[in-house]
Amino acid sequence: MAVLFYAGRGGREAISQKAGQRIILIGGVLFPTVVLAALLSYALWLMPTVRPVTAQANSRLTLDVTSEQFWWRIAYPPEGDLPGFETANEIRLPLGERVGFRLHAADVIHSFWVPALGGKMDMIPGRTNFLSLEATRPGLYRAPCAEFCGTSHAVMGLTVVVMEQSAFDAWRKAQAQLQPVAAASGTAPRPATGNGPVVAADQTDRGQDGLAIFQRHGCAACHALRGTTAQGKIGPDLTRLGERATLAAGALPNTQEALAAFIRNPQKAKPGALMPAFPMIPPEELATLADYLRASP
Repeated sequence: MAVLFYAGRGGREAISQKAGQRIILIGGVLFPTVVLAALLSYALWLMPTVRPVTAQANSRLTLDVTSEQFWWRIAYPPEGDLPGFETANEIRLPLGERVGFRLHAADVIHSFWVPALGGKMDMIPGRTNFLSLEATRPGLYRAPCAEFCGTSHAVMGLTVVVMEQSAFDAWRKAQAQLQPVAAASGTAPRPATGNGPVVAADQTDRGQDGLAIFQRHGCAACHALRGTTAQGKIGPDLTRLGERATLAAGALPNTQEALAAFIRNPQKAKPGALMPAFPMIPPEELATLADYLRASP
């Protein structure tokens, strides 16, 4: 840009061939060589901390992340007397702790990338890749799918929430205590530990109506709601949906209106998604269902 500015200014004097060759040598050879060598050295210096070889051995917490068209399945492992659990489209991490990731792909090649926390890693069907990240600042981080994976690739986002250790432990405990309920046992939730019963939203009157609508329209065939009899595994787990930052893997804000619109016509927000449309649900039932999903359990 400096050379262009110099060449385009008025009233300049002609330069000699020797001066021109000097400009080409310095600006076209020496300057980019020095800059690129410095950037390469800095990148090589960063690599051991971004992706350490012993990451899996050093990580107390290792998550399984599976990419699907066009959303993310996240599985947290058991810890102590707390069972493991599954969630979707949002990862919560403890501050200052290195966390390992086992990366899988269910259909096509995707790529896992949290730009603010580290480098990216491809997710390839039939193969498990490993990555580790350590968050040093609390906050909300955006993580796009970094490999073109189909029609809705651009709206396949992952939210990463970095929390203080105490807040993360409380969140994980609340999630782990909500476990699937056998159909024969009714809708009362089953606590995972001896710390008292877990109260799910389907125990309230509004919850009973919302859960009935959820089951009547076949949502439980694809989606799970821990603390209820809904145990579908095809689509995202919807447990504690209301606390997530976004809906539909970052495609929509987490509001009652956006959720109702997505249920009615998911293809509008995510073309190519496997979820069918539900235009037949009456508006009042749709509003009740959206309220229930955002409030439960």
